[in-house]
Amino acid sequence: MKLQSASCQIAYWEDGRLRIANYLTRRQFAANPAVLDVIRFFVTPRTIQDALVEFPSYSQESMARAILQLIDAQLLFEYGSPEWKRDELVRTSWRSWLPEGGFHFLTKDAPYIPWDSPIDEKLKTLSSAPVPPQFKRIRRAEAIRLPPPEITYDTFFETLHARRTHRQFSRGKLSLENLAMLLRTTWGVQGYLQSLVFGKLPYKTSPSGGARHPGEVYVVALRVNGLERGIYHYQAHDHRLARLPVKVNPSRASAYCADQPHAAQAAALFIMTAVFARTMWKYGRARAYRTVLLETGHLCQTFCLTATRLGLAPFSTAALRDSLIEKDLGLDGIAESVLYVAGVGLPINRPHQSSRDARFGVNRDRSFKTPRSTAAGRARASRRYAAGDAGTSRLPRWRRAAAARLLRVSP
Repeated sequence: MKLQSASCQIAYWEDGRLRIANYLTRRQFAANPAVLDVIRFFVTPRTIQDALVEFPSYSQESMARAILQLIDAQLLFEYGSPEWKRDELVRTSWRSWLPEGGFHFLTKDAPYIPWDSPIDEKLKTLSSAPVPPQFKRIRRAEAIRLPPPEITYDTFFETLHARRTHRQFSRGKLSLENLAMLLRTTWGVQGYLQSLVFGKLPYKTSPSGGARHPGEVYVVALRVNGLERGIYHYQAHDHRLARLPVKVNPSRASAYCADQPHAAQAAALFIMTAVFARTMWKYGRARAYRTVLLETGHLCQTFCLTATRLGLAPFSTAALRDSLIEKDLGLDGIAESVLYVAGVGLPINRPHQSSRDARFGVNRDRSFKTPRSTAAGRARASRRYAAGDAGTSRLPRWRRAAAARLLRVSP
């Protein structure tokens, strides 16, 4: 039997002790510096007998014991084994982004404190350092007062200011038209640009480095009119859904999101993944990994604003069971991996929108209608806004209704 060193490992010093981490298996170990010579020796496939000959100054018993410990630590693999093949896949497909890109694998499947844990348990996760200031001020710098923001009765700004993270939903079903609008607006191909060097490139509502668009999305449909419960892959190029052969229920949806209960109450989840090779093909340095994360954030904000404009209740979470999701989606977690999850439901005490309203982007919630106010009234409202008046009693009726609704959700 031949052994080979894991390629997905990195060594570092911590408090004077050598530590070795396998970022694919997410295991870390304290080690004697001498073990690095053994790991180096097995960079090419060798047998244990080869190692005994190579290191005659060590007894056979101590050398065999050290090799067995490295195998148990998954720093040595049997050549050709499934574990070796997975390690080799990372080495070959992520070659240009390693070792920096190992951060992606090290941060998967992080432990989470259960949502219903006592507050004392949750407080233990906080840093012991003082709470950092919420805002930054440059000392001894002249601060120039800006003109107060003018209240603009524009649907874009109303949508932007109305966006909140919702964690409570009604039991109503999401319409298929609204689902289609969310997918088409956020992930759908809006058109193509012809490039002299790279050919025809798709463009979407969110920017992507080099127009590579590594993002994919999978819909976990729990309560969607006209769509059976299940998981679907969204085909952005032709605006279709392809059903995956996997069963799903609210409990499973909650498990995907680290057992957060509101995920089970949503009408649908939107699992965002990335096909890294699309970006790697053009950008061979690990810094491009940042762009993949940034683009996923762009997509999620577009999703949340679209859902808000449709009168729906969106949320997003990065607390995920990565490996569980990737197993159900049939992903290897290397070439394509989960990054983010958004969800949506119908807000509580909100009348359902008609399909026609959703299709034309019409929001019939009265709290968002523009009032028939005078220029003087708008100026007064602008002054109150600039002064930071957090109360609702002196606001116009339409603003009081909006404020009351927004206070029921978290920022």
